[in-house]
Amino acid sequence: MKHVLFRKRVTVEYPEVRRKLPPRARWRHVLKRHEDGLERCIGCSLCAGACPAHCIHVVAEENKDGARFSPGERYAKIYEINELRCIFCGYCQDACPVEAVVLTDKLDFASYSRENAIYTKEMLLEPYPASDESVS
Repeated sequence: MKHVLFRKRVTVEYPEVRRKLPPRARWRHVLKRHEDGLERCIGCSLCAGACPAHCIHVVAEENKDGARFSPGERYAKIYEINELRCIFCGYCQDACPVEAVVLTDKLDFASYSRENAIYTKEMLLEPYPASDESVS
């Protein structure tokens, strides 16, 4: 009886109370931007090649003088990550030469359909540096 009544509770009332994550926790993917607002991703597809689960799909396209998305010659026109297949190993983060894709400590990304688990480039990009929005 003393083990049941007088023990400290283990249950956490999530989402009001959140446990502290380890400092090296890797969860939600984010595509970073430069300070001037340009995307860091240059469409090299090294992250897709390094992914053991084959959950990253990248289609590159050339930058044009009128429409420049990244500082390099190319940019990622399509960048998708299937979060259901991802094993959160961090190989995509390690393979990226410009540190564009980063795994953050945010783990609130549940959904009720499979289609919502495929994160597109618009969902992954962090907001412009000038805006006060935060990455969800």
